Amino acid sequence: MSENNGTFVESIHLADHLEPYRKRLITANSMISDRYRAKESLNGLWHYCVDQYDTCLRSKWFEENYYDGDGRPFPLDYSFDTWETIKVPSCWNLHSDKLFLYEGSIVYTRRFIYRNHGEDKVFIKFGGAAYEAYVFVNKKYMGMHEGASTAFYIDVTDVLEDENRIVVVVNNTRKRTGVPCENTDWFNYGGLYRDVEILRLPKTFIQYFTLCLATEGKGLFATVQLNDAGAGSKAVLRIEELDIKADIDIRSGKGELMINADPVLWTPDNPKLYDVKVEYGNDSLCERIGFRSIEVVGTDVFHNGEKILLKGVCAHEESVLNGKAVSEEEIREYYQLAKEMNCNYMRLAHYPHSEACAQIADEVGMLLWEEVPVYWAIEFGNRRVYENAENQLTELIKRGINRASTIIWSVGNENPDADDRLLFMKSLAQHSKKLDPSRLVSAACLVNGEELIIEDRLIDYIDIVGINEYYGWYVPDFSQLIKLFNNSNPSKPIIISEFGADARVGFRGTKDELMTEDNQLYVYQRQIETFKQIPYIKGTSPWIFFDFRCPRRTHPVQNYYNIKGLLSADKKYKKPSYFAMQEFYASWKA
Repeated sequence: MSENNGTFVESIHLADHLEPYRKRLITANSMISDRYRAKESLNGLWHYCVDQYDTCLRSKWFEENYYDGDGRPFPLDYSFDTWETIKVPSCWNLHSDKLFLYEGSIVYTRRFIYRNHGEDKVFIKFGGAAYEAYVFVNKKYMGMHEGASTAFYIDVTDVLEDENRIVVVVNNTRKRTGVPCENTDWFNYGGLYRDVEILRLPKTFIQYFTLCLATEGKGLFATVQLNDAGAGSKAVLRIEELDIKADIDIRSGKGELMINADPVLWTPDNPKLYDVKVEYGNDSLCERIGFRSIEVVGTDVFHNGEKILLKGVCAHEESVLNGKAVSEEEIREYYQLAKEMNCNYMRLAHYPHSEACAQIADEVGMLLWEEVPVYWAIEFGNRRVYENAENQLTELIKRGINRASTIIWSVGNENPDADDRLLFMKSLAQHSKKLDPSRLVSAACLVNGEELIIEDRLIDYIDIVGINEYYGWYVPDFSQLIKLFNNSNPSKPIIISEFGADARVGFRGTKDELMTEDNQLYVYQRQIETFKQIPYIKGTSPWIFFDFRCPRRTHPVQNYYNIKGLLSADKKYKKPSYFAMQEFYASWKA
């Protein structure tokens, strides 16, 4: 600093003001199994400010330096407690017109009271913050998280006081080095758009717990991990309906156990769940878990040992009123509408949806494909990008490990078959299998459009092959689809993970007139008749269930919406193609 004669002002001249913050990255290692744990909500009205130049992070507003060393007041560029307020959870884009297309940083802050009631550990859980979040509590930096769609946890035990201030800088800037990167095909919502909650826990607690069918033989397999790597003794697992009370030996903070049991298996038609409780010391954790198997043999998919066809649909996490901050009622609504279409499966594209999606799917009986946003042309050769993607995948798997409904982890969507992409995606697929060998791994792949053949080197590393194809729409020559299928002889099951066509609600015309409901129906009818003839197709999920916001879609008929939905954006209107899929799924047999 002296060589600059005191002229270097960090908040102005530092080239990369974010790099120091990245040294405290919050990862999947912070995750806590917390379903049914007691939580206190920090939802509600927070003060907020648009911070287009990231001045909060540059000038460290969170330190709240109001006076100099001699007590003279500083002139300030912020006023936390007199800013406007915004609801948490919500997407800022829908809060006011001036924020609808805003991309950048917004500073959130609120105060809260804390009194110790005998707990030893206190955490704050953020359900979702798009895409980056920097968290400060009582003037102290707690860490930053990358990834819009998975929860992260912060240990605030040592910084809490009777009266507390929390500051969160949320940034939804699209970046070339992001996951996803700067170019996507959905609306770029920003904000604290899922719940913010406090967890009070004992000094030693159950951090992570899994329970599933044993992969070999009959019975159940349980694992327990404590937050204290040095802890020992025993944990106790209870499933009263199965008359199970089992001790799990804990050594170095971990334990596992095979349990003799013969549970009723979970199916979409009979989504049987068991109440499970695990106890260790002063801590206990409850879950509702279903048990099922899923495997691939040749080109067939077997669910609980029986062949199954995946009759599905793709869905974004979006609603007209709430954006990505979907409510439980909205989730239940689109599952009900999917079941009315005779679906047994849904592809949650293109990022992790709310953890409530899988919890509710467990209850209502809907199989799920869940995905991380390794989308289109991200920087596959960038190590930091890979670490971000792997961490998002880890967080997705760890939060959903006990959900019977989730049968597929997808490691990406529509990536070109290049060498660096193959290494990236192969590594993600292998990581998924290491974390969770009980589920299938897939990816939504592109086809060889020149040779008209299903061809992708990634196929060797995944269990089930997703194919996105838009013959009859983006490729107007529909006959190419038939050639593609005839030229292909896959050794693994194929899911047509996307197909479809645009149709504006109520826009009618001939079957040859683009963007009419009639043309969309014609595309669907030809696709359906073709699928019926191809024995290796074991599932379909048309794009998409309901219309959704998308800045790429600028045609006056689209009006900044992707209108390929089978339903209107408000889910109140069913297009004719919805009924075509309903009829197809009713008659399609394994």
